[in-house]
Amino acid sequence: MTAPSDPEIPQETPQLRLLRRMVMALTAVMIGGVLVTFALIVIRLSDRTPTLPEQVELPDGAGALAVTIGSNWYAVVTDDDRILIFDKTTGKLRQTVPLSTD
Repeated sequence: MTAPSDPEIPQETPQLRLLRRMVMALTAVMIGGVLVTFALIVIRLSDRTPTLPEQVELPDGAGALAVTIGSNWYAVVTDDDRILIFDKTTGKLRQTVPLSTD
């Protein structure tokens, strides 16, 4: 018989060993997931925003409703049902597209 001051060290069962390894693997996967999520957020939010000219010359009586930016152009949707496409470098009007309101 052993003395109470000498506690026995219990042996690790195979099920307990498997559970410990699974918990360690889950912890590692969760830490990796948090790091990947953080990296993707940083990458996504660090993109440069497109630049617009300081001033856009719209025809008389036209107000802007929306703006779309392309690689070397930008388009303005006006409140009089037109799309005005401007050159990005010169700011000159390239094309006017009328919208039908059917």
